Amino acid sequence: MSNSTVGKRYALALFHLAKEHQLLDQMEGELRVVKEVVSQNNELKAVLKSPKLTSVKKKEILKDSFAALNPYVLNTLMILVDRHREDHIIGMADHFVDLANDERGIADALVYTTRPLTDAESEALSSSFAAKVGKKSLRIENIVDTNLLGGIKLRIGNRIFDGSLRGKLDRLENQLLS
Repeated sequence: MSNSTVGKRYALALFHLAKEHQLLDQMEGELRVVKEVVSQNNELKAVLKSPKLTSVKKKEILKDSFAALNPYVLNTLMILVDRHREDHIIGMADHFVDLANDERGIADALVYTTRPLTDAESEALSSSFAAKVGKKSLRIENIVDTNLLGGIKLRIGNRIFDGSLRGKLDRLENQLLS
């Protein structure tokens, strides 16, 4: 079974539990934390991938690391370890966040600018571009990129809206060369 299929199945099961018990916001926040910790902590990654450690020891480490998590989230992590699918934790968390966003009509967006956006600018971008992708609003993560020269570049899922000066110069160069 492919990586994404496994993650989707666990995420979908956890998503249904979250909706049933009205814990969607809490579980989404917890899974974002789990994803960040697992992806950023090289020692934890090494422990989870280690064939020398037993599943019991790995589960003990996860329980200690994520003691404050909702029992449903923690139990899902335990099941992943029991079934030797520790490498699917990040994919499962990503799919859960996607399901939660779809439920709320929200999309995650990366906005590249030459300077940090103000709250008013973020809100204006959210309202302008949310309709273009069929969502109610955008959850914007602003990334300052000094290579842009000016303007903005917005990425929502696999769609890119490039209004940057660098992008315009590149398109002009391509037109002149063709």
